[in-house]
Amino acid sequence: MSGNRPTLEAVAARAGVSRATASRVVNGGAGVRETLRERVQRAVAELGYVPNQAARTLVTRRTGAVAVVIAEPESRVFADPFFARQLRGISGALAAADTQLVLLYVADREDYPRIGRFLSGGHVDGALMFSLHRDDPLPGLAAAAGLPVVYGGRPGWPGAAGEPGLLYVDTDNRAGAELAVRHLLARGRRRIGHIAGPLDQTSAVDRLAGYRAALEGGGPELVAEGDFTPAGGERAMAELLARVPDLDAVFAASDLMATGALRTLRAHGRRVPDDVAVVGYDDLEPAIWTEPPLTTVHQDVEGMGAVMARLLLRGLAGGQERQDPVVTMPRLVVRESG
Repeated sequence: MSGNRPTLEAVAARAGVSRATASRVVNGGAGVRETLRERVQRAVAELGYVPNQAARTLVTRRTGAVAVVIAEPESRVFADPFFARQLRGISGALAAADTQLVLLYVADREDYPRIGRFLSGGHVDGALMFSLHRDDPLPGLAAAAGLPVVYGGRPGWPGAAGEPGLLYVDTDNRAGAELAVRHLLARGRRRIGHIAGPLDQTSAVDRLAGYRAALEGGGPELVAEGDFTPAGGERAMAELLARVPDLDAVFAASDLMATGALRTLRAHGRRVPDDVAVVGYDDLEPAIWTEPPLTTVHQDVEGMGAVMARLLLRGLAGGQERQDPVVTMPRLVVRESG
């Protein structure tokens, strides 16, 4: 031993095997009989041996770490429960595979060179990327680094739809928006506004498309663009009321924007749902905290985060089976607001 820290040689001696055999077991290698593997694992536990990560990386050419890159500033990430829920799913799946999570944010354009250097520096085995905006350079940075990537949300750059091997996890945003608007139409609402998310993101584009598809022939198109924040929802709701004073319903492309819309409606003396029905999207904590609680479109954000991580880990493990994008189906949760 060196000091009080057990060495690989000590593990091999305790198990009665060669150092090479002990190394293969510790580093997850193949070609070791099960009885020898059990002896090495028992010796590791008895001695409290912790592998040297630098040495392990040299042997396996793996770092045991994955970058999670969110194309939003840190202030936005910690203020939005969507990101917390998705990170919880990712973190749980990575921890179960003994893989570390390295979290990276994009505050402004100056962050991209730093992130590119990190991704190409051999610090991680792959990347999970989400909340991408149109013309975002992050996919190109990952490609230049030679890293496998799984995206959160349908990629929207030109040619992405036909790109072979492109992996992403998303909900069917168009179908979810159609559920919301058809629900409002079924309750007799005819002047239905839509607070869209930022239209440089595919989730917002697809939810707007779903609103339009459901509304076709059922009333005029009334759209104001928000930014997936409560303040953006407030501003967009005020814009809609100024344009359409007799608006009787609104579908917001996120629960956070719906909470902002509720504040604006109260400030203008509109009762929810008596005067204006409100439906959100996500079904996260804010949907339950609002007064009244929000009718909303549920998507399994935490589950989608876990699936993203598992897709990446499966690819890193070298499985030969083909992997395809995963798109989950949303469902409507009806509460008092709509």
